[in-house]
Amino acid sequence: MARYVGPVCRLCRREGMKLFLKGERCYGEKCAIERRNVPPGQHGKGRRAKLQGYGLQLREKQRVKRMYGVLEHQFRRYFKEADRRKGITGETLLQLLESRLDNVVYRLGFATSRSQARQLVRHGHFLVNGRRADIPSYSLRAGDQVSVKSKSSKNPVIQYAIEEVKGRGIPEWLEVDTEGRIGRLSTIPTKEQLNLPVQEQLIVELYSK
Repeated sequence: MARYVGPVCRLCRREGMKLFLKGERCYGEKCAIERRNVPPGQHGKGRRAKLQGYGLQLREKQRVKRMYGVLEHQFRRYFKEADRRKGITGETLLQLLESRLDNVVYRLGFATSRSQARQLVRHGHFLVNGRRADIPSYSLRAGDQVSVKSKSSKNPVIQYAIEEVKGRGIPEWLEVDTEGRIGRLSTIPTKEQLNLPVQEQLIVELYSK
């Protein structure tokens, strides 16, 4: 499956905000945004112009794509699915992205970043409702249970992640038992519960042209 394999700190610099792509590094002084908050490239300092119209919509789409680690083709499919469903398209789009297995693993604190969660899922360290699940884009439903396989419960990467994210807390739409290495998607989150720095309506306007 295609994925971005380049340096991720330059993505945060390009968007001018923290996308939390590198785990705990993003919370410390080594974060690229803290050290050098200018767009990447030789002429980075002169590239951050005020955007309007199409440019603003495009940047918002790129920001959300990079935040969740999906490429254009897959992101467009998520938008088509959100547009097909009842409700507010932009909010439904974010709900679909948040319901991805790799994102839920990250939100539960079993990984320090979405990219790490994606790798752990691909390596088969998690179960969904007691069954092995190794597809990062697997879409969870309200009530689904995510657990660490018994053989993987002492995996040093997972143990480190649990210890590191203790202070960050778990979203209210999730439930987690860190001792038992079990989490549950108690409900599909609302836009208010997500509290993301995203203007999803701009993405809807972009794809609706």
